Amino acid sequence: MKLSVFLFKSARKVLGTLQQWVDRCYTSLLFRGNGVVYSSFRTSGHPFVSVARTGKLVIGQHFAMNNGLQGNPIGCSQPCCLFVDSGCELIIGTNVGISQTALISHCSLIIGDFVKIGGGTCVYTTDFHSLNPEVRSTVNDMKQRKSAPVIIKDHAFIGAHCIILKGVTIGKNAIVGAGSVVTKSIPDNEIWAGNPAKFIRNI
Repeated sequence: MKLSVFLFKSARKVLGTLQQWVDRCYTSLLFRGNGVVYSSFRTSGHPFVSVARTGKLVIGQHFAMNNGLQGNPIGCSQPCCLFVDSGCELIIGTNVGISQTALISHCSLIIGDFVKIGGGTCVYTTDFHSLNPEVRSTVNDMKQRKSAPVIIKDHAFIGAHCIILKGVTIGKNAIVGAGSVVTKSIPDNEIWAGNPAKFIRNI
């Protein structure tokens, strides 16, 4: 190995170790400042975290999170986004791993144990705006938006760049193919993919 390559990789390893420590400290500060209930976690980079005073964010043990390209270089540069609105909850089970993922709780968002969520995936519990064009052009737009809970059950695997919409339940052991838009609930032990996502086969 050339000396220049050796020196570069050695320096990067040292700086990477220091950056991991900084990321963990800053993420712990974000969690505490937002009243997050958590225990053990691993992070590359730091997320965006916003929990309303009457919101609740609970994270189980052995939580793993990649923010940006450093931890999961698959083309998604954004950090994870953990947002919980007033009176809402985001519950994340044990041994959950997410990468560059947006978890947006304007209702109830429950993630089970041993769930893997791929890079760039977004999970939304609301339409964000009214579907009525007349209402959407008024000050009542946000007040009349529709919201519904999302549940992702144990051992589910969500591929990269998926969008999970409000009111959906992802079944136990289910797999969602990369790039899918999930508008309907997926039963246990099934593979779905596409836009909109449709049944592919049983596991």
